[in-house]
Amino acid sequence: MVIGKRQRTPFVDLAPGSKGNLKSVSMMTISESDKWEICSSSRMKYGQFVDWEKIDPEAAIRYQRILQSDHQQLKTMAREGFWAMPHTLRAKAYYHIIQSINSSRTVTPDREVHHELTKELFGEHNISTHPVPDYMEAGDIPRYCLNKAGLNSVKRILLSLGKCFPDMNFCPILPEMVSLLLHFSEDEAECFHSVSRLICYNDPNKRYIDQTFLTYRASCMTFGDLANRCCRGIRKLIASSYQNLFEFYSDWIMWIFADLPFTYAIRVLDVYLLEGYKVLYRVALALLSLYKVSVSSRVADVEDFRTDMKRFVESVARHCTAERLLEMAFMIPMATRRELNLLFNANMHALMQKGVSIHQKRHSVEMVDFNNFTSSVVTVASMRVVWAWIPERFALFSPIRLFSTSEHGRSLASLYSHVEGHEPALLIIKTVDEEVFGAFLSTDLIERKKHDSEGLTYFGTGECFVCTIRTSKERYQQAMVNIMTRGSSHQQVRDSSCASSRINNSGCSPITKGTTTLTCPAGTPQDPSYLTIPFTSPSEEPMTTKEPKRPKEQEASMFIAGTDSQLIIGGDGGHALCLQEDLEGGYSEACDTFKSIALYKGHFKIQALEVWGIQNSISFSHSFPSE
Repeated sequence: MVIGKRQRTPFVDLAPGSKGNLKSVSMMTISESDKWEICSSSRMKYGQFVDWEKIDPEAAIRYQRILQSDHQQLKTMAREGFWAMPHTLRAKAYYHIIQSINSSRTVTPDREVHHELTKELFGEHNISTHPVPDYMEAGDIPRYCLNKAGLNSVKRILLSLGKCFPDMNFCPILPEMVSLLLHFSEDEAECFHSVSRLICYNDPNKRYIDQTFLTYRASCMTFGDLANRCCRGIRKLIASSYQNLFEFYSDWIMWIFADLPFTYAIRVLDVYLLEGYKVLYRVALALLSLYKVSVSSRVADVEDFRTDMKRFVESVARHCTAERLLEMAFMIPMATRRELNLLFNANMHALMQKGVSIHQKRHSVEMVDFNNFTSSVVTVASMRVVWAWIPERFALFSPIRLFSTSEHGRSLASLYSHVEGHEPALLIIKTVDEEVFGAFLSTDLIERKKHDSEGLTYFGTGECFVCTIRTSKERYQQAMVNIMTRGSSHQQVRDSSCASSRINNSGCSPITKGTTTLTCPAGTPQDPSYLTIPFTSPSEEPMTTKEPKRPKEQEASMFIAGTDSQLIIGGDGGHALCLQEDLEGGYSEACDTFKSIALYKGHFKIQALEVWGIQNSISFSHSFPSE
């Protein structure tokens, strides 16, 4: 067997006489021959009289270092592959690490529980057939380097887990997890206990295994949001091809646990056991980055991105080593665990708004249909791409037009009156010379009224972005730090006498920044709290206006500001967009907030402007359905 290759063995057996009827119950069979192999294999007893520490003293020394190391030291060791060889050292390391994973549950199922369950499930029968556990998707059990006896044990463990955790209704990675851990377990019962500890662990900031369809889908959406920030090009490619982004990202965790070759998967497992779910996001993003490079030159030949990605991951050895993959993964800028948990919870609540409950085993999430979409500023094809850029929890819902200059007139006052109470909002501008660009506003514009100050006050979150749409579809957004928590530095802004030419030409006033302390928002009129993210604590550090450069560790946070006379998007180092009171024109500059170039060269005149919201968070007294 080639260790880099992953073999999968089907577990689905149809009832006698069945020809594949869709109503047939998937069954799992444990055969007599497999049981015989467990007892008769001479290799199971090989070396039982040997003092292995004398044969491999280096491994013994390494094991003692593992036992003496704290959690942070173990994380470093795992990333470096400290226990990668020999096999027995990795097995001992896994046992030590998993035993240190503590759950708030009173009792974690142990070896004795497994013995009792196997007696109950299998009795003394040499051959037994059982329905596939509810949490498993119909498919195959990965065999990796297991023999037939090992495969038999995987089936028994999976059935025992299903019996032991009846509330676990969707967990497609569990067959892969059990198969991998069984390679490094002393016996079947130890593997059962190890997996049970991972299932029972319930710290929301470190999670190990999703156990419901709702949490599984929320994790897929969270990965989609991260990919939106890290691998922007691939998202645009898939959206432009009219293929389903939601379904593409739903495979992300299976890239790791079902598609990666064995030697790669166990290196990921080394780190995952210590760091939890976050490292899976990192590895999947690294795989997606590699895939982006591979697919860019052959996009026209790709009929199905999901299948193509699966094949790419299965042959990842052609593109990089396992060590290089981990290096790439840990070079990716990543949000904090708290940020990821906030994003995960927001995505979960959005799914619940779409009708997915925690008790459902499967649910088809209806995607946005753009066939009836109409706009005077943006085409259907372009809107598909822009909608693919917005956060996953909003992209679940259809766009609804909140404001249009052709329908509601040309004034900021009118725009505010129709848009306030809606979060988020997508502003799109078409100029008189047919250029199209815009901005995604993650925070309700009513925030501008909530702070008693002279002049402007900035608000918003790192999910805000600006984009060009017509000549080239490009999105500009803050680097992935504080993805969604509202800017920790809220700046008060007062008028200044500088840059008078800008006032004369565009009607937008120049600004300078002072400091202010803000509190959390009270919520928008329709209170879509399940989709919004709370403020972080305000910063006490003053900030000066229009800094051309800022230290890398100090992130720009001047996202949105507005008064009755101007609306500004982006204020660090320049204004990405500034609109004047009569909505006749404005200007765009390079902006440090979004690391953006000027969306339009200088001042522009507006032919038409529209603001779009999402259907689930509208204030019905203000809603205007698209035509």
